[in-house]
Amino acid sequence: MTLNAATEAARLSVAPMMDWTDRHCRFLHRQMSRRVLLYTEMVTAAALVRGGAPHLLEFDPAEHPVAVQLGGSDPGELAEAARMAAEEGYDEVNLNVGCPSDRVQSGTFGAVLMLRPALVAECCAAMIAAQPREVTVKCRIGVDDQDPEVVLPAFLETVAASGVRRFTIHARKAWLKGLSPKENREIPPLDYDLVHRMKAAYPELHLSINGGVGSLDEARAHLVRGMDGVMIGRAAYHAPADILLTADRDIFGDDSAPRSVAEVVEAMRPHIAAHLAGGGRLHQVTRHMLGLFAGRPGARAWRRILSEGATRPGAGLDLLDRALDAVAEARAAA
Repeated sequence: MTLNAATEAARLSVAPMMDWTDRHCRFLHRQMSRRVLLYTEMVTAAALVRGGAPHLLEFDPAEHPVAVQLGGSDPGELAEAARMAAEEGYDEVNLNVGCPSDRVQSGTFGAVLMLRPALVAECCAAMIAAQPREVTVKCRIGVDDQDPEVVLPAFLETVAASGVRRFTIHARKAWLKGLSPKENREIPPLDYDLVHRMKAAYPELHLSINGGVGSLDEARAHLVRGMDGVMIGRAAYHAPADILLTADRDIFGDDSAPRSVAEVVEAMRPHIAAHLAGGGRLHQVTRHMLGLFAGRPGARAWRRILSEGATRPGAGLDLLDRALDAVAEARAAA
């Protein structure tokens, strides 16, 4: 994938989400959209470089366009991790400057790096020099008692000077103490207007907005206002069909007909079969599929059958058939 194509895909992206956007989740999402940019869960540079865990970079070629998100604050380590990711074939290397969890803070990376923009710039410069893929940054508007109106433009200018041209901005502050990661996604107020002002102030930068976007209509509204891209997180996970099935048409202007949810399930069968044949468990894939029928007839039965049965030893594709039959019965009765 070319640099321009990767940037084009960022018009709509699915956020990197710990414990959620693993390779099975990304493969599922790709069955619904050919164009949306997908992100890995955050992978720490230390795990790749010092921890002997290159398996964390594994992905299916069908996932393209796909970006890896790295966590870390050591320029040399991040440069090596970025090189490894590029060799693996990722289309983009993203640096996490937004996660507020205690574990991330103790490693001096994530949102705490909003306090050290010069270090972020140093890390990004090293990553850019080490490999050919585009290096991007996902950040917050500030942390703790910082004034976002002052901090965010200074952060963008400092990091952009290293060569970064694409940022995704979560339009909330992060509170490093006193709020859990979940609370940090919900309690600090959203300031979409500030992010839009940043786009107006720095037209040369490619800026995506993130945080609280729950529908394609909301995404389109941000694009119409001038944002280059929109990143959607929890809504794309919990109700993926609502976000992804028509994204290629509604966001990217493709004229191909979207798949039905049932067609998506069918498209997952070979992937599930290969996973099971390799010794994997059914629930490792189907846990990401629980929200496929959200808001549609049979959603409750689908979720119940998969939730209760997929963790049992020997669970296989026949359970998927049972769940689909229950959906069909509910649709017929509706």
